Amino acid sequence: MTEAAGSEAGNITVELELVAEVVSQQLESMLSVGNYDAVKLLLKPVQPVDIAEAIGNLPTNLQALAFRFLGKDEAISVYEYLDSATQQSLLRLLRSGEMREVVEEMSPDDRARLLEELPAKVVRQLLSELSPEERRVTAQLLGYEAETAGRLMTTEYIALKENQTAAMALEIVRRRARDTETIYSLYVTDAERCLTGILSLRDLVTADLNARIGDVMTGDVLSVATDTDQEKVARTIQRYDFLAVPVVDSEQRLVGIVTVDDVIDVIEQEATRDLYAAGAVQAGDDDDYFTSNLFTVARRRIVWLSVLVVASFFTSEVIAANEAVLKQVVLLAAFIPLLGGTGGNVGAQSSTVVIRGLSTQSISVLKPLQAVLREAMAGALLGVLMTIVVLPFAWWRGGGALVGVSVGISLLAITTLAATAGAAFPLLFDRMGLDPALMSTPFITTCTDVAGTLIYLKTAQWLLLNLPQLGQAAGISTQFLAASAF
Repeated sequence: MTEAAGSEAGNITVELELVAEVVSQQLESMLSVGNYDAVKLLLKPVQPVDIAEAIGNLPTNLQALAFRFLGKDEAISVYEYLDSATQQSLLRLLRSGEMREVVEEMSPDDRARLLEELPAKVVRQLLSELSPEERRVTAQLLGYEAETAGRLMTTEYIALKENQTAAMALEIVRRRARDTETIYSLYVTDAERCLTGILSLRDLVTADLNARIGDVMTGDVLSVATDTDQEKVARTIQRYDFLAVPVVDSEQRLVGIVTVDDVIDVIEQEATRDLYAAGAVQAGDDDDYFTSNLFTVARRRIVWLSVLVVASFFTSEVIAANEAVLKQVVLLAAFIPLLGGTGGNVGAQSSTVVIRGLSTQSISVLKPLQAVLREAMAGALLGVLMTIVVLPFAWWRGGGALVGVSVGISLLAITTLAATAGAAFPLLFDRMGLDPALMSTPFITTCTDVAGTLIYLKTAQWLLLNLPQLGQAAGISTQFLAASAF
């Protein structure tokens, strides 16, 4: 991409980001003075996603008023783009009849996501107001476990039969296109609704009108089960560049499809959780951190912080247990932060790359033991390189060989141990079926801090007793060692 093209793309992105903000400001101004005709003209050319963001930015008392100026079809589209907090707010502010029609016409998957976040009393009321068919579909989706393909899928798809002709299939597509999530992938089922094939819209429109669907379809079709984890569904769509993937039940009957737009939301949700976990912050149901009250913010962070504080007590105990060494050579204490911080950083780097590798499955090219050994070797190499830099300074600043050698040996041991732990813990959690992201940066840092401090002080204690003998064995004068060590 040329510099000019890149600059132009950047300008377009900025302009798109400003649309919702400008619309929100103008909406608030017009609604405040009662200029309702101007509101209708303002909203007419704006995309639903931008209207949704603009309404979400309005004061609560103006959100319902702005929403009422939308036409029926536009209101349904806009409502699906609203964040869950605004959706729930509109449910409270608007009359039951107004919202019943909107909820009725929502996509089944979007409706299920809305209802699972509402109080049970509100859910029962909304379900009772839905048509029997929409109530059945919604109850079916809500019956699947959260964060599975069954809960994520939509039932709005086009299914064809093998004995139908291309002409018949085209007529079905024309008739149902407006009520279907996507028409680019068409699914073929038998008399028992079992999935037998898939047909792209391109293949259908280019096929002979008298050709049987069974003769032009692709029989080798990839599907996911209703209980498949949503992250695995996202990886499947990403891996094969699908626009949608069919969902089948335990008897291989087609029950829905998961579309790429829902997968994008899943990827964002999972990435948010991993980032929060890496920072030792408990994630909420949505990325609502900056709209949550301070008590909720504190609750999400205090659990991990309490665990880390308790773990840090062990560092204090290690230092207290080696008080005699520190009394003899006080300057040893000056390098404890350096060693702890270095070990924590190396461990954090290793855990980050391994967790990312597990998330993208790029680590699958290595066996778990190979991955751990690779990171251990990388940690050892980093330790050697950093020792070359740090040892002369530690020798000089510590006033002799004891501190310098202790820092050098400990640095090598700590970086190797930290890299090994940073790789092994996430892999162990993944093998146990737990979220590898729980092995967060603060946790790895705290563990390596405790272990690093212990290694450092024990190394110094051992050298304090044996450094003269080692020097003599190596042919170094006792006078030089004594002068350099103390």
